[in-house]
Formats: sequence, C-alpha cells, structure tokens
Amino acid sequence: MKIVSVAGARPNFVKIAPLLREMRRHREIESVLVHSGQHYGLEMSEQFFADLEIPAPDLNLGVGSGSHATQTAEVMRRLEPILLEAHPDWLVVVGDVNSTLAAALTGAKLGIPVAHVEAGLRSFDRTMPEEINRRVTDAVSDLLFVTEESGRRNLLREGVAPNAIRLVGNVMIDALQIFRPRWERSAVRERLGLREGSPYSVLTLHRPSNVDDPQTFDGLIGALLEVSRECPIVFPVHPRAAPRLRLRRGIQWRVPGEPQSHAKAGILACPPLGYLDFVALLSQASLALTDSGGVQEETTALGVPCLTLRHNTERPITVTHGTNRVVGTSPAQIAREAFEILAHRPEHRGLPPLWDGKAARRIVDVLLATGTAAGAVATRGIAASTGAA
Repeated sequence: MKIVSVAGARPNFVKIAPLLREMRRHREIESVLVHSGQHYGLEMSEQFFADLEIPAPDLNLGVGSGSHATQTAEVMRRLEPILLEAHPDWLVVVGDVNSTLAAALTGAKLGIPVAHVEAGLRSFDRTMPEEINRRVTDAVSDLLFVTEESGRRNLLREGVAPNAIRLVGNVMIDALQIFRPRWERSAVRERLGLREGSPYSVLTLHRPSNVDDPQTFDGLIGALLEVSRECPIVFPVHPRAAPRLRLRRGIQWRVPGEPQSHAKAGILACPPLGYLDFVALLSQASLALTDSGGVQEETTALGVPCLTLRHNTERPITVTHGTNRVVGTSPAQIAREAFEILAHRPEHRGLPPLWDGKAARRIVDVLLATGTAAGAVATRGIAASTGAA
C-alpha cells in the first residue's frame, strides 16, 4: 500500500509525526511525505522536524508565504504532477491549514482516496479561514478520522455517511506521550530566566482577528500586562505578531540561552520555540492564554488551566472534559478570569475518551483494513449512496 502524506505548517508537523512513526512499523506500507513549504525556516519548520523525529520529506513543494488563494493554488499546482506519478492508494491530510485544503482538493479531483485526520471540528464561524478549510476538506474526503464526539455529530448533520467516519482519538496527544521523555529533559525555563518552582503563564497569539487589528491586539496586551504583574507571562512570538508587539512598551524581549536576570513580573517575549521546549514550558505553567486550537488540546492533556482568547472553539471537549474556558477578547473579562484561576487553580478532570496515545495506530489499522485504492473507491461509493444519514 502506498500512502502519500502532506504536511505544511507547524500544527501539521505535530499531527503527522505519530502517523509516520506508525506507518514505519508496517513493511507493507510505502510511505511518502510531501512538505508543502507553507511554513519554512528553522523556527517554523526545521526545528519541528528535528524535535519530532520526522524523516526528511521525500518532496518539498516550497510554496512559501502568500495569500490564502496563492498558497492554495501553488500547492495544488505543484502537488498534482507528484500525485499523478505516485498514484497512491491513500492521500492523508491533517488539520485545517491551507495545505490541507489544497492537497485534499487535488487528490479528490484526481480520483485518489483522501483520508482527513482531525475531521469534523467546527467553530461555526466562517470568518475563520480554518473553518472554510475544514468544511471543504471534509466534503471531499473519503475517510474522516475524528478526535471527539462533536466531530462525528457535525459530520452526520452535514450528510456524511456513518461508515466513512471513525472516532479514533487525537494524534496530538500521541505526540505528547511519545516525546514526553525528551520534553521533560528540556531546560527551556532556565534558559528564559524563570526561577525553579516560581509560577508563570504562557501566551500564544497568531490569529488574524487578534493580531492584525490594532485595537484588539492592544487591548489584549494591555490586559495581559496587568495579569503579568502578578505572574510573569512567557510569550513565544509568532512572526505575525512580532512587528506589532515591538511597538509596545513594557515588553521584555528575551533570547533563550543568553544571560538574563530572573523574571518576577512582566511579559517575557521570545522567538518561537520548538516543539519540545514549548511543551516543556507549557507543562509547568500556572495558566495558558491562547487563540490556538492545538494548545487547547495540549493543556487539556497536561492538566494546565487554559483561557481561549476567542469567542468560540472548534474543540468543545476541551471545555466539557478539559481545563479550557472560552473567554473572548474583552480585556476586563480576560484579566478577571486569569486572576481567578491564578488564585484558585481548577481541578484536572482527566483525559477525554480515546486520548490515550493510540490514535495513530487506530488510523493506520483502518487504512490497512480498507485496502488499496479499489477498496477505498468502493467505500466512497457506499458513502455517497447513503450520504443522507
């Protein structure tokens, strides 16, 4: 069985790593990895490949930065001849970035069976580019692997046949467990000047709705500066946010490893961190503040309280079963919720169903059981004929 997997951005790399690791356990699988190049460079790509022990990609499309339309079109244009030559039995796509959408569309139009890992998640907010990517990717996929029950319900409401949906768990949690021995050895806290045992919080911001609008961004940073007077906040800065943050006063910029004083308060901004350093930092935090879906899941698994700085989440299980609260972007609300958690840490309620580190194994087992392209096309035919479920 030949499987082509496509990944292109930091969240994709975390999700694809356990899948590739599992595929390597099966001699009957010929695995081909295509890197779209949507994220590139040391901090956004190469460090993740090293941290997650991902083999060098067989092919790199090198699409680089650009608008949503440009990235999507370039991935499709450059991927098509590769798929035509490889003629895989399955095309595996993960997550919800532009590379995911572009690869799924390309495979579907070529008649190649598409498997979407992390299917069915919905924020029901079409102003989010990721929401469009999720919906379209799911619409053209033949197998849909979901992380939580809400994903299955969403897909059934949209007319996806039950036999095309598999609740398998979460490959992000697979990665957490696989690489725990390595991230537990990280010395990132010491390199950032955080005292052993002293409380701190972790912040991530990258969504256009939070970063690109000056009023929203300034309001968020103002509230977080207030919170940081009680508990320092470490902020690995996404390239999208860096130019605007450098205009703010009161931000302490740090480079891990350089000599620096111990932090007692304030926002400590640093360059993007690799996977191992970031998870190590997150695992010991008193609080996480984020607009990232992946961080909501990781904090749920790690038992770290999380405030999501958005008005919705496509991962409701992190709220109902996890440590996550969706608090919006009101500065007053964010500060109030943060101070409450710092004063009274909520109890960790355990892991959601099937978040047991075996999601990749379940996914590969399903692909092997479905068989080669002929079997997958037969499955698609069944799904299409019963799509009103």
